[in-house]
Amino acid sequence: MSERSYNIIKTETGVPIKAWTKGVPLEGQAEQQLRNVAALPFIHKWIAAMPDVHWGMGATIGSVIPTKKAIIPAAVGVDIGCGMMAVQTTLNARQLPDNLKSIRATIEKTVPHGRTNHGKRGDRGAWHDIPTHHLTEWERLRPAYDQIRGKHRSLDRGNDFNHLGTLGTGNHFIEVCLDTDNAVWFMLHSGSRGVGNRIGSYFIELAKNDMRKHLANLPDKNLAYFSEGTDHFDDYVQAVHWAQDFAQTNRRLMMENLIRALKKTGELPEFQETQEVVNCHHNYVAVEHHYGEDVFVTRKGAVRARKGDMGIIPGSMGAQSFIVRGLGNEESFHSCSHGAGRAMSRTEAKRRFTIADHEKATAGVECRKDADVIDETPQAYKPITDVMNAQRDLVKIAYTLRQVVCVKG
Repeated sequence: MSERSYNIIKTETGVPIKAWTKGVPLEGQAEQQLRNVAALPFIHKWIAAMPDVHWGMGATIGSVIPTKKAIIPAAVGVDIGCGMMAVQTTLNARQLPDNLKSIRATIEKTVPHGRTNHGKRGDRGAWHDIPTHHLTEWERLRPAYDQIRGKHRSLDRGNDFNHLGTLGTGNHFIEVCLDTDNAVWFMLHSGSRGVGNRIGSYFIELAKNDMRKHLANLPDKNLAYFSEGTDHFDDYVQAVHWAQDFAQTNRRLMMENLIRALKKTGELPEFQETQEVVNCHHNYVAVEHHYGEDVFVTRKGAVRARKGDMGIIPGSMGAQSFIVRGLGNEESFHSCSHGAGRAMSRTEAKRRFTIADHEKATAGVECRKDADVIDETPQAYKPITDVMNAQRDLVKIAYTLRQVVCVKG
């Protein structure tokens, strides 16, 4: 019999955990969170932990949680629908300008990114003059959003349509990459922005409030959940799916806008996008059929990898990234990792690494090399090669990419 590709973590009171963590570290805090979720009474079969698994809010980032007739809002998280998009082009590396600063500048000018003024008026990360074609998309999204905020009035505040087509902050990014044949790819990482954060935060607190009498029985109060048939279950399902639609639309608009802008610069020869286009979530919930039952599958930092599914597993700034095809491994509930996974907290990364360390780690990449991005430096993440090796039975690598330009939020 061939050796298992995953580790089994047995629990005393809950389902087992199948962890694709061979060759990569699993921190104690993350393992305890996995055990906490496994102890809940509505988990279907087992929990699947991906090789990039690490501590998160309530549930680990890098986990796949199948549930019967219940959803845990904090497991979905506040960046609902966060994910990746990548597009291969007909451009070749030799057709890029020698100095890539202008390419980076065009992207930064085209896509609002970052955050100023606490996200309020004048925030550089939001649109002030919203493009007309964005308003068309918002008209499609707005009716369902109006229904949601009609029931939950406190959601009717802050940014919403002015965040469509914007990047955000933290680990969100836009990159120009090259594959092993030197074809040029554009790749980006973002989610549902302010409105998704608002929806996620609101329903997490609503679940806690609804379960106030039962919180003491939970291993972590952030694991408060909605059960089918309760007051707010259907509202959450509607809201979370709307935010996932918003997120996917957000990525598509950014990609369309940056490609259009780069074509107009005059610095690049005429080019087209190929058929290799991937737009996938990695923080979301969906209804799927596994082991004879329809269940809610929450992927908190994981990508769906049914047989033939295309997915994206990015490394960190200066590290390789991968376009993959799913192998349809049922034991992982058709899932794979969503990236390299943090090896340490942002605070620890800033304490441990210097600007000189970051400059060395990102040599050859046109990107920010200042103190404010130290927490995103490659050494703050697990080695992506170890992560990919640990999930060889989950995905097959289709393309290996390396960054030449990176725009950080």
